[in-house]
Amino acid sequence: MARSPRRRNLVLGGITAIVVLFAALVFWPRPAAPASSGITDFTLTSFLTRPVPNAAPNAGQLRRGQALVIAGDCLSCHAREGGAPFAGGLGLNTPFGTIFSTNITPDARTGIGGWDGDKFYRAMHDGVGRSGNLYPAMPYPQFSRLTHADDDAILAYLKSLPAVDYRAPDNRLPFPINLRVMVNGWNLLFFKPATFQADASQSAEWNRGAYLVTGPGHCGACHTPKNALGADQAGKAFRGGDLDNWVAPDLTGNSRTGLGGWNIDDLVEFLKTGRNAHASAAGSMADVVTYSTSLMSDPDRHAIAVYLKSLPASPDAASRHPDPGAMKRGAAIYSDVCASCHLEGGLGQSRAFPPLGGNAMLQQADTTGLEHLILAGARVGPTALRPSPLTMPSFAWKLTDGEIADVGTYVRNSWGNRAAPLSAGAVKNLRHKLQLDKPRLTANSGDQN
Repeated sequence: MARSPRRRNLVLGGITAIVVLFAALVFWPRPAAPASSGITDFTLTSFLTRPVPNAAPNAGQLRRGQALVIAGDCLSCHAREGGAPFAGGLGLNTPFGTIFSTNITPDARTGIGGWDGDKFYRAMHDGVGRSGNLYPAMPYPQFSRLTHADDDAILAYLKSLPAVDYRAPDNRLPFPINLRVMVNGWNLLFFKPATFQADASQSAEWNRGAYLVTGPGHCGACHTPKNALGADQAGKAFRGGDLDNWVAPDLTGNSRTGLGGWNIDDLVEFLKTGRNAHASAAGSMADVVTYSTSLMSDPDRHAIAVYLKSLPASPDAASRHPDPGAMKRGAAIYSDVCASCHLEGGLGQSRAFPPLGGNAMLQQADTTGLEHLILAGARVGPTALRPSPLTMPSFAWKLTDGEIADVGTYVRNSWGNRAAPLSAGAVKNLRHKLQLDKPRLTANSGDQN
């Protein structure tokens, strides 16, 4: 007997509610830097770049797999504090629980030692692993674009690494999110496996860049805005996204918020060193540069730059004029706490402290990234060519929410910049999320207020 329309709608409504909750949980979380106490950045990068022995019977395949593992930034997720590379166990924090990365070393019991090429391809291409559906915190929607041959190369390389006997903790997820079958609903709505297809109208280099950016590099997983269910917003690829209380900026040709003011050489330098004349890599991008793009080949970095520079500019968002009082107060704060590094006039110091005039990160529509930077500070990831891990200090201890809003509004609307003002309320909320809302010392005494 056919179901009544009312019953059918109730069933569909229940499924939709579960999918909404699930999507909120797996909204592409990104971990903090994987470097642990006792393990330096360069120890890990040396591990990633160890030469493949020429005597290996499949040396070519192993080198290919090594390059793809680096391009995919696999280490950043599959290494926990104090743990071995690729052994997993890093907790990806979400509003509803924690998802732990898995062991992808060739250990037969706890890793992927017993996997064959078809099983690995199914995980990468279809999002199905040992225990059933994978959570989309593992970016299989992007990895599905890899060819079977490239997945085979990745598996071969991972199996050449030292095996580590380690099982990650169970995910800490509430019912019914802990049931992997729930992922079927999200996949049905938003995921369609599709291997990359080259565009015959573009150059081989452009296609190479497109493959790296949209496939193993999974750049859109962070740099594309999401809808209410955590899926990419249609028609808005690479226009910037928010994650882990940071902002992944616009990568399109927008001259104010994107890469419109950068040329190909600027992009290549940024990917190679984490710095250029316009910006420095901080937050999650610092890890991407240290453990991925700085270790890639020059041709691959250049191909990525060629592809990114071809992206059409996002629409220029309107913004209202800032309050004159906020601008005046912000100018005084800037002169007091910012100008010693970024200089008066926001000129910055090339490849050390970024210039603030025309700075795309400052002008993003979402103010979270700038608020996070001022509150908590940030570390620029070290690379072989720029080994000093420069740090911007935290000002949470020194500046009130209103002062951060004022100085943020000032730098977003000075030296040619144009963007919406910051809100003291938004700064307060983020301060609490970052657990930086402890009482601070007053300027006039040692008393707490």
